[in-house]
This record gives sequence, C-alpha cells and structure tokens, in this order.
Amino acid sequence: QVQLVESGGGAVQAGGSLRLSCAASGYRYRTNCMGWFRQAPGKEREGVAAIYMGGSSTYYADSVKGRFTISKDNDKNTVYLQMNSLKPEDTAMYYCAADLWLSPCTVQKYDYPDWGQGTQVTVSS
Repeated sequence: QVQLVESGGGAVQAGGSLRLSCAASGYRYRTNCMGWFRQAPGKEREGVAAIYMGGSSTYYADSVKGRFTISKDNDKNTVYLQMNSLKPEDTAMYYCAADLWLSPCTVQKYDYPDWGQGTQVTVSS
C-alpha cells in the first residue's frame, strides 16, 4: 500500500524557516517525481516545488523561487522542502505528492495521483 507521510509543519513568525519532510513507502519502483503542494483556506491547491527522483532536476512555482528549496534522499525515499524567509501568505496545508511515471516533473496537481495527508504551516506577521 502506497503511503506518503509528511512532517515538519508548525507555526513560525514571518522571516522564519521550516523544513518539511515527506517519506514515501509501498512503491514497488522508485517514483519518478515527487512534489510539494499547498492549499490555503478557500483557495485552490497550488504547486510549490517538484523534484526528479532519478536526477537533480527541480521545479518551483514563481512565488517561492529563491526562498524554498526541494531536495531528496533516495536511500530514505524522502523528499524535503526547506522554506526560508517565510511570509504570512505561505500559510497553508502543505501536501506531498508522487507519481511513478511522470516525465518531466511538473508542479501541476492533476499530474500526481498519490497524496499525503498534509502538514500545516502557519506564518504570523
């Protein structure tokens, strides 16, 4: 059974940092792409970042470029999202997603069939 488990969310003040983790399990093969998405109350789920698990390619939404960094540990089947210079508008539930075959990776939610339960990030001003 495929499972994605996020952790690392919390409450921080503007300008602070958080590091999210997403551990994947139950896949027979290595996933091609894993991504981070977020959804604020009353808003659509939007893509934040994605990473190609077979190489070093990364993809970011314009709103987080230069502040967020996605990385991976293939041995642990885990991806990370380092979030720096956080802003109140980054407040949202953050979700991890994965796809076995997607290529190239995207930050489009409809491209990912597998999702975690989410971890809340709250940034206060």
